[in-house]
Amino acid sequence: MKALGISGSPRRGGNTETLLDAFLEGVREGGADIEKIVLRDLEFSSCKGCNACHKTGVCVLKDDLTEIFEEILSVDILALASPIYSMSVTAEMKALIDRGQVFWARKFILKDLYFDYDHISRHKGFFVSTAGQNWDHVFSAAYPVMTAFFNDIGFEYRDNIIANNMDEYKGIKGHPTALADARKAGASVVTELAKLS
Repeated sequence: MKALGISGSPRRGGNTETLLDAFLEGVREGGADIEKIVLRDLEFSSCKGCNACHKTGVCVLKDDLTEIFEEILSVDILALASPIYSMSVTAEMKALIDRGQVFWARKFILKDLYFDYDHISRHKGFFVSTAGQNWDHVFSAAYPVMTAFFNDIGFEYRDNIIANNMDEYKGIKGHPTALADARKAGASVVTELAKLS
């Protein structure tokens, strides 16, 4: 079993990446292999809106995201991590998701990509995020973005690993439960998937 965490924060070692690390540590403790990719360290372009993938099923852009998309389709657990910037995901994470248009095109236009219920149930997606504000709906605009991406790549959108009010807590390490809860969620999903095999 393999898990991939993708950090979309432009800041290394910040609140969201630390929360992602805790989730991945729980996955590792549960017995799965883990890998983390940091988008800010990569060279890639955003979607050009050319719609070439609607005809070919292949993105015309060839860069660091090309191999990452292949890897995404090979893992069992995918955690997409982004802090909330201007009420949604960061530019780095949104660029990754927009480039996933190629999977939408293959599913809904070309119809050469199909994920059955069994496949989806064995592939779990998580959204990992932090926010400075203590507001109930601070994550709400990001959820549809995640839903669309996980749907396009054949993953069940399993859960959100989120923590707000970072300003008051003075960072994720000041939060009383977030890191422990993330580790627990990571271990739990490995157990869940093991029961399906």
